Amino acid sequence: MTPERRVIVYADKQTLAETLADRFLTKVAKFIAVRGEATVVLTGGTMGYATLAAINASPRRDSVDWSRVNIWWGDERWLPDADADRNETQAREALLAHVALDPDRVHPFPASDHDLELDDAADAYAAELKAAAPEGAEYPVFDITFLGVGPDGHIASLFPERGGIREELRTVIPVRNAPKPPPERLSLTLPVINSSERIWLVLAGADKASALGLTLADASVFEVPAAGVHGRRSTKFLVDQDAAAEVPDNLKTPDHFWTADDE
Repeated sequence: MTPERRVIVYADKQTLAETLADRFLTKVAKFIAVRGEATVVLTGGTMGYATLAAINASPRRDSVDWSRVNIWWGDERWLPDADADRNETQAREALLAHVALDPDRVHPFPASDHDLELDDAADAYAAELKAAAPEGAEYPVFDITFLGVGPDGHIASLFPERGGIREELRTVIPVRNAPKPPPERLSLTLPVINSSERIWLVLAGADKASALGLTLADASVFEVPAAGVHGRRSTKFLVDQDAAAEVPDNLKTPDHFWTADDE
């Protein structure tokens, strides 16, 4: 049976980012205490950046042993290393440069100036995933995967009505002719994303309301990729009031307090 999807609505973007930051720190500290490490997948975008910045600003930031945290990305723009528009660059600015990470546990996608072609870069990241995976698996166990959702319903760099959303064999794909700049990207595929124990989709703003409504109405995954997201344990849509405008009231959980046992 597919785990339930829950929509949790917050008053505004700042409250959303701060609450999510607090929850992230609690969960990651728990994973490390139980298993000795935590593995997370980051996203880009405005709310991805805001969430990481809120984690950095939290007085609880250093309650986490960051040297035990494994960092991956769900997708990346095919741009030179340290380009301001790379998801990696933004994540480092918002949080990663401010905490004591183990560099060997941080796994950015290749950059366009790394002497690799786009297809080779996808293969290289797939190989890196496999090298970090349990024996016989193609990728690690992800504890938490963050995802943004575009106004068109795209997730990572899996866009509507493009072949990437239907890819089932490859773990990482090159993306060309993306409908938003830059046109070339790298992305995890949907089966890899859905292997995550917990997926937290973070949406804010009225321009996301239609995509969220269609997602929850079980629209075609080919037309609304976010509709195909299902974490193994849980899938949560963490949204502000504006993004929740088209969500039926019976699916909303306003101002939900996340307990320690809430997956």
